[in-house]
Amino acid sequence: MLTFLIVFIAIFTQTVTGFGLALVSMPLLVHVVGIQTAAPLVTIVGGVAELILLLRYHADLNLWAVTRLTAASILGVPVGIVLLRRVDEGVVTAVLGILVIGFALYALFGARLPALNRSAWAYGFGFFAGILGGAYNTSGPPVIIYGNCRRWPPAEFKSNLQGFFLVNSAIVLISHALGGSFTPVVWRQALIALPAILLAVPLGSRLDRILNPHRFRRIVLFALLGLGASLLLG
Repeated sequence: MLTFLIVFIAIFTQTVTGFGLALVSMPLLVHVVGIQTAAPLVTIVGGVAELILLLRYHADLNLWAVTRLTAASILGVPVGIVLLRRVDEGVVTAVLGILVIGFALYALFGARLPALNRSAWAYGFGFFAGILGGAYNTSGPPVIIYGNCRRWPPAEFKSNLQGFFLVNSAIVLISHALGGSFTPVVWRQALIALPAILLAVPLGSRLDRILNPHRFRRIVLFALLGLGASLLLG
């Protein structure tokens, strides 16, 4: 039931705001199933959910805008997975907590970042996103910051994020499969999570037209601060 509820909340958040699936689910699932199960589980959940969401937002997708990000992330994902396997679980969990807190503070303060006029910046942001995706399934923060610096319009922003997340999840999925991360426990948890995805996406899509997205986003970010602190403090 905890896995079901966590995945439901995370997918609902992603549907309404365009991000948050891994940022919400990873800190909570780490407490429930541990980092070694949570990382491949969120990869499976994310791949399914992002495919559904991309079908919804595909009209605004700027494929060229995410091509460089995706190409660079392919190189970063294996680095992240190696870190996940070789670094102590307590260290990995604490770094995840710092990452979640840092992103939440950045988004809450609404920092006005400089515009990036050269698309070559995508390679650096994409590589870092790949590392975070491989280790924590949290490839979102670098891509969100890049999108803000490139001044993507809101509709394109949501669509581009889903396009990148889908490809990045596929890369992470293959890497986890080659590394033997998909244990029977992971598949059992994934089967529990599937109904939550199928419920959360249509509900989030419907409430997206009613909820105040700015207010809901702030609630999510304050919740992330608490989740990040719980990971950092153990």
